[in-house]
Amino acid sequence: MGDDMRCETSEELKAFVMEAKQYTKNGKVADYIPALGKENPDDLSIAVHYPDGSCVSAGEIDKKFTLQSISKVISLALVLMDRGSEYVFQRVGMEPTGDPFNSIAKLETMAPAKPLNPMINAGALVVTSMIKGKSVEERFQRLLTFIQELAGDETVQYCEEVARSEFETAHLNRALCYFLKQHRIIEGDVEELLDLYTKQCSIEMNCLDLAKIGLVFAMDGVDPLNARQIMPKDIARICKTFMVTCGMYNASGEFAIKVGIPAKSGVSGGIMGAVPGTVGIGIFGPALDEKGNSIAGIKLLELLSQKYGLSMF
Repeated sequence: MGDDMRCETSEELKAFVMEAKQYTKNGKVADYIPALGKENPDDLSIAVHYPDGSCVSAGEIDKKFTLQSISKVISLALVLMDRGSEYVFQRVGMEPTGDPFNSIAKLETMAPAKPLNPMINAGALVVTSMIKGKSVEERFQRLLTFIQELAGDETVQYCEEVARSEFETAHLNRALCYFLKQHRIIEGDVEELLDLYTKQCSIEMNCLDLAKIGLVFAMDGVDPLNARQIMPKDIARICKTFMVTCGMYNASGEFAIKVGIPAKSGVSGGIMGAVPGTVGIGIFGPALDEKGNSIAGIKLLELLSQKYGLSMF
């Protein structure tokens, strides 16, 4: 962490964390990925990053967790920079879905069989398959470097144990890949794609890093700490729009009404929020609701949004 990343504990945030923590008992950790099943369901932490470089936080903010589905927004940004939106959206749609994130059903009934959006697993696999590079290593390194740049933290790496655990249990994602390959939506080797995708999902960081990435999206792709445009404004806009329409799995509509913040969750219990022009938010709370979202994390965002009028609607 750089010196500019000191984060002050906020008594107000602490109170919100205590209030939201009561909900953890209604959730459970994602034990279908063995490595994630070891987390403590009572954990809850938050960091809020402001454009002036200041930061407030509460909870065990140094605790690391893997990005999981939060990585889908970031790989989308990279691929849009690599390939352009026309190329990308010929292969993956822009529409929300009411189905679970790992569903195969819509692929069978749609013609052409392209996934509905980049935030469900089928769509994310298509997006990851478009990352440029000659090998899995080169493609992964490009994504990791981009994430380190967004977080302003070169120490961000991936967790080999989680990557291996996911790769070995990725039967449904394998099925999605073969289905997409049959319909020529993806090309190349399925095992290599899964290797890249499980590593992508296993990139780990703490709440501070996640809040910082959320801030770059919130500020239209600019890192306000050094005024660098890390991604074009239009790509940041596209990503934030997907976060609103599809970012919280099939609870995105309800979340938009109750919270109204562009956000993306992952089954590790992470949530990244990007309040346009205002703040970046990083949350970790591994107890999940039945849709796969951090149960206390959502409550925390509800409390924050109501108190500070953060809804964009």
